[in-house]
Amino acid sequence: MSSLLRATLITLALLTTAGCTSKPILNTQHELAASPQVSEEKVKTVIIDALQKRNWTVQRLSPQLVQAEINVRNQFYAAIDIRYTRNSYAITYRDSRDLGYKDGKIHRNYNRWVSMLDRDIMAALRSAGVQ
Repeated sequence: MSSLLRATLITLALLTTAGCTSKPILNTQHELAASPQVSEEKVKTVIIDALQKRNWTVQRLSPQLVQAEINVRNQFYAAIDIRYTRNSYAITYRDSRDLGYKDGKIHRNYNRWVSMLDRDIMAALRSAGVQ
């Protein structure tokens, strides 16, 4: 096999593999069962605690909105918005760098970070009495 053909096949294999790391962006939304002991402030506190546990940095807090970002190895950056009420919360993509965002798709690690954050928020809310 000629070296040019071998180099071409290796390049095609690498491009195919690189293309497989891109997945549709994960945005989450959850409706929460109304619970008299859970206030909007409690939901906000749970969200902030989960962000800190997962090494996200809170950028801005406003009523019913938490904006956060994560820098992984000082190379990969992602920013999210978390809108919340006492009855719901939603995590949505805001921005990223070096994660290959294009046409609603992004590197699968972004989805993994958001999924783990979402699980932590739900677990904390359940332990606070929210279903």
